Amino acid sequence: MAAKGGNISRQIIKAMSVFGGVQAMTILCSVIRTKLVAVWIGPVGIGLFGLYNSAIDMITNISNLGIRSSSVRDISIKTEHGTIAQVATIIAVVRRWTWVLGCIAALFTLSASSLLSQWTFGDTDHSWGFIALSAAIMLNAISNCEQSILQGTHRLRKLAQVSLWGTVTGLATSIPLFYFLREDSIIPSIILYSAALAFFAWIFRNKEYASMPVSLSFGETVAQGTGFVKLGFFMTLGSFLSLLSFYIFVAYLNHTSGAETVGHYQAGYTLVHRYAGLIFTSIATEYYPRLARVCQSKIRTGLFVSQENNIILSILAPLISVFLLFRQVIVNLLYSADFNTVIPFISYSCIGIVFQAISWCMAYVIVAKGEGKIFIITESISTVIGLMLHIAFYNLGGLDALGIAYTAWYIIYTIIVGIVYYITFGLSLHRSSLLTAAYAFAVTVATIAALHYGLWYVAATISAISIIVGIRAMRKIFM
Repeated sequence: MAAKGGNISRQIIKAMSVFGGVQAMTILCSVIRTKLVAVWIGPVGIGLFGLYNSAIDMITNISNLGIRSSSVRDISIKTEHGTIAQVATIIAVVRRWTWVLGCIAALFTLSASSLLSQWTFGDTDHSWGFIALSAAIMLNAISNCEQSILQGTHRLRKLAQVSLWGTVTGLATSIPLFYFLREDSIIPSIILYSAALAFFAWIFRNKEYASMPVSLSFGETVAQGTGFVKLGFFMTLGSFLSLLSFYIFVAYLNHTSGAETVGHYQAGYTLVHRYAGLIFTSIATEYYPRLARVCQSKIRTGLFVSQENNIILSILAPLISVFLLFRQVIVNLLYSADFNTVIPFISYSCIGIVFQAISWCMAYVIVAKGEGKIFIITESISTVIGLMLHIAFYNLGGLDALGIAYTAWYIIYTIIVGIVYYITFGLSLHRSSLLTAAYAFAVTVATIAALHYGLWYVAATISAISIIVGIRAMRKIFM
């Protein structure tokens, strides 16, 4: 079993090596874009980016019906156990479903532009903005479709190239717009980013099965897509609720405190949630299909989840500690001194990242097993609790208290997912995973406490020790 565990760890590290550089470049491009927007446009620009992207993400996720994630499961299983003809058929079904749903979403955005503007900004002055963004909706559908096929057929390097070249090109074409158009550049830059991803997704698409003739009637397409669409529907509801919650909260901040407060919150949220999410996403690219292939085996599933948890937390512990140590430098570098008000928010939120990693590893089992109803129940409960916590804590303590709300939210979510993991699936985290989780939690809390009392040298020592421990953990995998 130890040998098998070492092999799993090597697969995880290999996936991270493939996507690590891509994610680093993605972060760098995001940092440059955010920095330029902060300097040339200001907090209002950051706020507008957040509001428009929240609306687009919400529409994209609803219209996609979760196919971007759910189809990976079916494609991966067919690639592993089916024939070439079966793989070609499921790919054709995924493409047809995605393109049709993308067209419907784009038409909806066009027709509902005035309502979207009213809900988001409280007026109809931004209707033309949403009309233009309908193109981004369609482009997102194209890129999501081809990326799901690449992931399901294990073409991870091509998938990495899509993200790399799409992100770099999207940034390169946006820079002159930011400089010359300032606030008016927001919408064109979003469209260009979506266009770049769609272009490279099509360039690097899996062509292996493209030449194979696939004859499917409309009824057959619907029937063969029922499986992943059903699971995707529940995943969409969960994702929609999450995006809707974020959308409602930023709209609430916009109406009560203005776009500048939204900009500060968006900056802090990006530093904590989105950048940490990039790490999770890079690992999930390999973890999710692999978990789907073995989810019928309780022993292998438990091993995979615990091993994944160990790797993620061993990496996150030093990263979080170093991030906290240089938090002010990072905020000033990525944004400006005007954003120093988000430092308490991001500091308290870092504790939540530890629990986010734990719950993330267990939650993927629900999806891998195709338990859509259980997934939507857990996500619904979590989303409602999260929104209530954020609104309540903001009213009590302002922006600083949102970090405590974020951590409390993920502690509760970890408990919810843990109950499902144990009771429904009869699984539990291995003792090593619990010890690693306790270690990551201790490192994060100790670093925050040391910085709170001005003990910079103590925080630096904790960071150094966590780095050494992390390096030793990685070396053991390859011994």
